[in-house]
Amino acid sequence: MKLFEYQAKEVFARYGLTVPPSLTALTASEAEQAAKDLECPVVLKSQVLRGGRGKAGLIQLVSSPEEAGQKAQELFDSPHGVRRLLVEKAVDIDQEIYISVTIDAEKAEAMFMLSIEGGVEIETLAAESPEKIHFEYADITRGLLPFQARDLIYRAGVEGDLAKKLIPVVIKLFSIFKDYDAELVEINPLFLTKQGELIAGDGKIMIDDNSAHRQEEYSITREHFDSDMDFEAAQDGIPYLQFDGEISLMCAGAGLTTTVYDLINYEGGTVANYLEFGGPNYKRAKRAMELCLRNRTAKVLLVVTFGTIARADVMAEGIVSAMQELKPEIPIVTCIRGTNEEAAHKTLAAAGLDPLTDTEEAVRKAVSLCRGESR
Repeated sequence: MKLFEYQAKEVFARYGLTVPPSLTALTASEAEQAAKDLECPVVLKSQVLRGGRGKAGLIQLVSSPEEAGQKAQELFDSPHGVRRLLVEKAVDIDQEIYISVTIDAEKAEAMFMLSIEGGVEIETLAAESPEKIHFEYADITRGLLPFQARDLIYRAGVEGDLAKKLIPVVIKLFSIFKDYDAELVEINPLFLTKQGELIAGDGKIMIDDNSAHRQEEYSITREHFDSDMDFEAAQDGIPYLQFDGEISLMCAGAGLTTTVYDLINYEGGTVANYLEFGGPNYKRAKRAMELCLRNRTAKVLLVVTFGTIARADVMAEGIVSAMQELKPEIPIVTCIRGTNEEAAHKTLAAAGLDPLTDTEEAVRKAVSLCRGESR
């Protein structure tokens, strides 16, 4: 679960990291009032869970409360799904630093990354000048030791007073990482002001979903999702992605789904949504189909699975039962393979479905049905 920037900064402040004075706003008038209270210049920062906000125009520097209200309304009216703004006091920046801690899966340790050239171009820096990003590893149970923080900072080329100020930042970042069961804690940029102060200019915290029961302070809300359907599916524990095409996908596994998505594209079709019908959801055909059928852009429901533990016969029985109860008005194309697939095909055929076994054929049929062709 990703936290919004304003939530991450609440955590940072709790652990003694300096963040800019700020207020949140849900309306343009609230943004205008916040700009008055904080005194301009302020920065309007759209609270959306995506990167590249600055390049997308979702972060705006404003010099008056009236301008704050105007720009805020533009952000709320944009197609980016902005529902909340962080109105933040502008910072007098001298340098931008990148710092983060995440998991190195191979080493099974916490991995710190530090660069004195942080900011919006950090991805470009990683690709073109990786030697400018420095790493340190820490045992998660033992914690980050002070000498490790110092070693990381000095290797990054930081010395003197700045190094002394940066050491506690690194140590506090690890405390947040551990206490919040995080997969990632990141500050980019960490501002060094012209007055010599270190301020978290942005913040990311990603909590491991498997530890969400230990982090009751934060929960998934509608703001985390682009559509009501995404949110509703998430509440049911069903992975769902909303698109705007014509073929609704019920697939098992991300790899198979990616392949099917590409095949649909190559065939000239479009995807309305993806719903994960494998793993723990393979016995939930009715709920899965119900969610897919509520997608009003969908003209065909395409079910493609390959299961070993997720039995094909159980999925087929669930699909037929869901059809009988929900009575879908759009055609259904199935390609169900795996354990007990012979029984699955008999069940599908008895219900009037064509039990296909070739994924490419199933995709061609779904695309043809979208075009009004019969196959």
